[in-house]
Amino acid sequence: MDLSASPSPSGFSVKPRLTGETTVLRPFTEADAETMWEIIRDPEVVRFTFPANGELTLERLRSWYATRSAQPDRLDLAVTDRATGELVGEVVLHEYDAYTRTCTFRTLIGPRGRDRGLGTEATRLIVGHGFGHLGLHRVQLELYGDNARARRVYEKVGFVVEGVRREAAPRDGGWVDEVLMALLDREWAALTATAR
Repeated sequence: MDLSASPSPSGFSVKPRLTGETTVLRPFTEADAETMWEIIRDPEVVRFTFPANGELTLERLRSWYATRSAQPDRLDLAVTDRATGELVGEVVLHEYDAYTRTCTFRTLIGPRGRDRGLGTEATRLIVGHGFGHLGLHRVQLELYGDNARARRVYEKVGFVVEGVRREAAPRDGGWVDEVLMALLDREWAALTATAR
C-alpha cells in the first residue's frame, strides 16, 4: 500500500451533491441558516452535540453557512429529504490530517429528519465519498455514551468502537462517557463489496 498517496487539498474544495434513495447531500448556502438555527436549538441536538451558549446567534450562523463552500480543508454538506427538499441536518468531514489521511466525522439531524433512515443514508453517502473520492484511510468520530440512536447508526454504517473515555463530560449533575469509533478504508471496501 502506498502511504504517500494522500488526497489533494483541492479535493475538499469541491463541494459535491450526493444523492441516495431518500437523502440528498448538497452544499450549504446562507439561506440555510434559519433552518439550521431551529435544528441546533432542538433539545436533543443540544444534549448530544454541544451546550447552548450566548455566543451562537442567527447572524453568526448566517456567516458560518455562507462560507462553508469556500473551506478548502473540510466538507460540510446539508442533509435534505429527497422527496421534499427539506433541510433536516448536516454531515461534516473535518480535522483532516494529510499524513494519516484521516478525517473526523460529525453529524446532527433535527427532529423532522429522525427515525426515517435519513441519518444512516447521509452518513453512508459522506463516508463513501471520503473513502472513494477523497482517498481517506480512516474516518473517526466521538459520541456521548448515552447517545444510543447515533451509536446504532454508526454501527450500521460499519464504525467500530475503539475506546471509551469514562466520565469525560459533565451532564445533569453527573458524568457521561465519550465513545471513540472509527472506520477504515479496507473495512469500508469489504462492507460495500458484500452489499452489491
